[in-house]
Amino acid sequence: MFNDKNILITGGTGSFGKKYIEIILSKYTPNKIIIFSRDEIKQHEMSKTFNNECMRYFIGDVRDAERLKEAMSGVDFVIHTAVLKNTFITEYNPVECVKTNITGSENVIKAAIHNNVEKVISLSTAKAASPINLYGATKLTSDKLFVAANNMVGNHRTKFAVVRYGNVIGSRGSVIPFFQELIKEGSESLPITDTGMTRFLITLSDGVEFVVKSFERMHGGEIFVPKTASIKITDLALFLAPELPHKIIGIRAGEKLHEVMCPSDDSHITLEFDDHFVIKPSIQILFKSDYLVNKLNEKGNVVKSGFEYNSGNNNDWFTKESFLQVLMENSSEI
Repeated sequence: MFNDKNILITGGTGSFGKKYIEIILSKYTPNKIIIFSRDEIKQHEMSKTFNNECMRYFIGDVRDAERLKEAMSGVDFVIHTAVLKNTFITEYNPVECVKTNITGSENVIKAAIHNNVEKVISLSTAKAASPINLYGATKLTSDKLFVAANNMVGNHRTKFAVVRYGNVIGSRGSVIPFFQELIKEGSESLPITDTGMTRFLITLSDGVEFVVKSFERMHGGEIFVPKTASIKITDLALFLAPELPHKIIGIRAGEKLHEVMCPSDDSHITLEFDDHFVIKPSIQILFKSDYLVNKLNEKGNVVKSGFEYNSGNNNDWFTKESFLQVLMENSSEI
């Protein structure tokens, strides 16, 4: 699918961009991969590892609509990962969060349509489902923008979709490296927000592979949600350091007890496939699509009314053995 194609990744110097390039270059021969980001130091460091002939590094910010239009000239596929995502920093700097996560998304959409890009996927987050913090609210808005963008294309070929998943094992600021650092420093306990708290976990490689597959599956307008295993935060701490006691510190502002991927309010538009869910557009899309059958001819089923996919009611849970196995297999990503 990506052979001889031009691909652009916004926020491409992040962990997703690096893993995506590693996987794509091992399986395909793209014509160009464009890393679009605003940090020249990260681009310089990244170019030392990824210096293939097809690599291009563009300095730019998704807030800059004109620069995005220039960068997307001749591009076939776009992955939008640029985001301000620290829950507490975005609460303190709300306007900056809106500029990047909402206005930036609007700029990506317009630039893609202007350049007749074939397909665009925006990376979302579980925090966008029934959001209770500003980051989640801006990502929900961004998701809505990308879904609705399918009605803005006119006679252009551009299709838009969203991929939503939970915590990436080992991603910056996530709980696993946080706990590991405390353990390394000789902490006498591990902080637990709530003994009942659960989270979805996905490896970076699985997240990238799911996005690649979503490009193949998409009609346009879908929110794709992978089925992943859940873990209790207390179990996670126990698996990492069975000898350390837990210190209950309480749920912080903007946190949920369980992570939600498919809200119950969307059950009437949620479809279940073998290894993922699809949330259909809540609005009418101008082109006709049978979302029950995707572009790979995989068939889904309508979920029951009131169904909610959250990390607390999941059927798939990490055991100590499965968690430590995944941790070992993905140690290079942590």
